[in-house]
Amino acid sequence: MIVNNVTRFLNAKKISFDQFELPEEKLGALKTAEFLGVKPEQVFKTIVITRSGKAKPILAVVPGNHQADLKLIAQILNEKKVFLPTQAEAEKLTGLLSGGISPFALINKGWPVLLAEEAKQYSKIHLSGGQRGLNIRLAVDDIMMLLNARVGKISTIIAEN
Repeated sequence: MIVNNVTRFLNAKKISFDQFELPEEKLGALKTAEFLGVKPEQVFKTIVITRSGKAKPILAVVPGNHQADLKLIAQILNEKKVFLPTQAEAEKLTGLLSGGISPFALINKGWPVLLAEEAKQYSKIHLSGGQRGLNIRLAVDDIMMLLNARVGKISTIIAEN
């Protein structure tokens, strides 16, 4: 059992979740799904999105086989344009390593969360547990409630070559 701020937070809120230990290196959502033996669309990844000016960055939580759609996200947020920072910029903004960025690890920082509407197809989905090597599965309803997440069309499926 890995214990960190995310697992402590979920336990304190009496939220039921399952945790899965993964290799320490950054796997990404598709490799995580393969490792866990689950569908890629049930393993969600957290993408940092920045806005113009001083507005707080946003976390877009999308299925592993999707990519964040910046135009759709900008529309939902009533922004002219939103941006995808580099991996290094995302790590600096969040204070977390890529592959370990989790909306639950940033819950006390006030980051707005957008959840891809595809999540509602499932009772539970997988997310990063706030560090590389930890994946958690919990109820979509709990995710929406705890994160005060806005749900919408924010991603598009990644075309397979």
